[in-house]
Amino acid sequence: MAYTLFGQDPAVNQFTSREKPGLFRRLSRNLFRPAGLAFGILMGTMSLLGIHDAQAADNAADNAPQTLMLYGDSLMAGYGLSHEDGFAPRLEAALRDAGHNVKVVNSSVSGDTTAAGLSRLEWALVDDPDVVLLELGANDALRGVEPSQTRENLDAIIGKLRDRDVAVLLAGMMAPPNMGKEYGAEFNEIYPELAAEYQLAFYPFFLDGVAADSSLNQDDGIHPNADGVKVIVERILPQVINVLEADS
Repeated sequence: MAYTLFGQDPAVNQFTSREKPGLFRRLSRNLFRPAGLAFGILMGTMSLLGIHDAQAADNAADNAPQTLMLYGDSLMAGYGLSHEDGFAPRLEAALRDAGHNVKVVNSSVSGDTTAAGLSRLEWALVDDPDVVLLELGANDALRGVEPSQTRENLDAIIGKLRDRDVAVLLAGMMAPPNMGKEYGAEFNEIYPELAAEYQLAFYPFFLDGVAADSSLNQDDGIHPNADGVKVIVERILPQVINVLEADS
């Protein structure tokens, strides 16, 4: 039966197959060698891209800002202030000025007690913070909540944060004088004792330098004004930086 190989005459095909037995092997190698080379280049390129992507992911992780969550009440929520004068934006700006790549998330709610803070904690943690600045209890004292209950709520909040490997900076609070010495003594002991028990970073009094100073408070005599917030940020900043650096 007459046939052709690559368009050749049968006689040429017969001569080729008889005289050049290695032709097909060489031809096959020559035909597939460029494809193999291209495949090798493709695989090498993909490997390099994979390495590059992994390195890029590592670099992105290294350059990602730490997340600092503010978890408190109206004292950190910015009650009665313009946004730019609030504690959160002031603190974030101060941290960046100090050379720290930090995103501050303000999860503070005006009016919150420690019980309210405990009840909404799981929802707040969707922000996946690295560090939490915890400031709750002022409303407990103003409402006369039993100090033992305040302690129990704060203990539960701290425990949940520690279970999630979140670093905590505990900001202390003091009971107002009109609650009486006995109440004040029991309430004021809560914060240093919890800080010691859990070995937490501790800022003894969130309103240090501001409380009872009319020039640094709003008309209600409770909430800091813009100047008061500035003082709080300046005083607490070193402690915040210490916790962030220890966690980085």
